[in-house]
Amino acid sequence: MQKNYYLTRSEQRIFNTIKYASIVDILDVKNLFPELSQQMIYKIFSDLEKKGYLYRIRKGLYLVQDTPSNKPLIKDPFKIALNLFKGYIAFSSALRVYGLIEYQPFTIFIATHNKSQEIKIGEYTIKAVNIGEKARGITLYNELYVSTLPKTFFDCFYKPQYSGGYETLTKALYQVKRLDWHEFLEYFNSASSSLCQRTGYILDLLKKETGIKIPHYVIEYFKGRINVKTKLVPMLPSRGVYISKWKLIDNLGKNRILGWL
Repeated sequence: MQKNYYLTRSEQRIFNTIKYASIVDILDVKNLFPELSQQMIYKIFSDLEKKGYLYRIRKGLYLVQDTPSNKPLIKDPFKIALNLFKGYIAFSSALRVYGLIEYQPFTIFIATHNKSQEIKIGEYTIKAVNIGEKARGITLYNELYVSTLPKTFFDCFYKPQYSGGYETLTKALYQVKRLDWHEFLEYFNSASSSLCQRTGYILDLLKKETGIKIPHYVIEYFKGRINVKTKLVPMLPSRGVYISKWKLIDNLGKNRILGWL
């Protein structure tokens, strides 16, 4: 959109109030202008949207555009995601928030306790992942609700397909200077034996190959959770190396787990 559309006095008044926000809820704006009817507020928002100053991402929720455009100009995809879904930033998105992956993912993951859904906005896909009662372990970091660092790694082991895979996960773990391992282990108390075996194997491999300081009691905890035979990647065929220590078939391979080395 090349043209800057003229704003009426009412449109200018409202836009001057919201222009420094990245995202606005029409009901919040209505409360700021009690002298204006709901019908008038909706009309002004509709006109601002048509002129490219607002971009509707769902009913009543709008992006505020610095430059008029008929395409969404996304300044903070994480805040948009948190406004769309009740949950917290998780998986590879949380790794990005903590600076543990270099690239900017164009899929933003939100962990929720009751909803899975995808919404596409511009070049970004906002994906809500329902993890039920495991949707806990949240902190406020850089003005964003995100999983704590130990919970981030638990979630990534729990759903590695949303973490960028084991290679991304192991590289992120290697970069962490300090981790609350006690909090990390707490999340596994209600986890399955197979998840504990997979996690223990990955941590044991990472420690042996890189010398990363993982406390002895952490590895021993996961050894104590060994139960039946399992696979590293349940959805892949059972072809691979059997690791008797962990009763686990590594059907991915060390080179793919630690390829960043």
